[in-house]
Amino acid sequence: MSVAWHIDPQLANDSHPVAALPLCDLRLMDDENYPWLVLVPRVPGAVELIDLGEAERPALMQEIDRSARLLRGLFRPDKLNVAALGNIVAQLHVHVIARFHDDPAWPAPVWGRVSARPYGPEALADRVRRLRGALGA
Repeated sequence: MSVAWHIDPQLANDSHPVAALPLCDLRLMDDENYPWLVLVPRVPGAVELIDLGEAERPALMQEIDRSARLLRGLFRPDKLNVAALGNIVAQLHVHVIARFHDDPAWPAPVWGRVSARPYGPEALADRVRRLRGALGA
């Protein structure tokens, strides 16, 4: 009997759905300080990249590439950060973050530098609409 996939409650609480890509749920982190996407592969039990199957690993890389290009196209960042840490949430997920020389954490990592600034309802709706539009979703 196989285990069903579900998103970790912490990831669900900290982010908003944007689109269902072929492998991953694409989500927007609820932090208006940075344009910040999270890819969550819909693979039950996946904790590490090595937990993905042979066909899933390149699919994840393609979706990371698509997400990074999406952020670059919409926001023209100075740098794109891509990370799969999982020290707080074990479920495999990949952060793709648009960074700017004048963002609140630059040049340090975004984690633990400043408090998250949750999106207001209108800003969230606008950001998700823009992301979906650029994705063609």
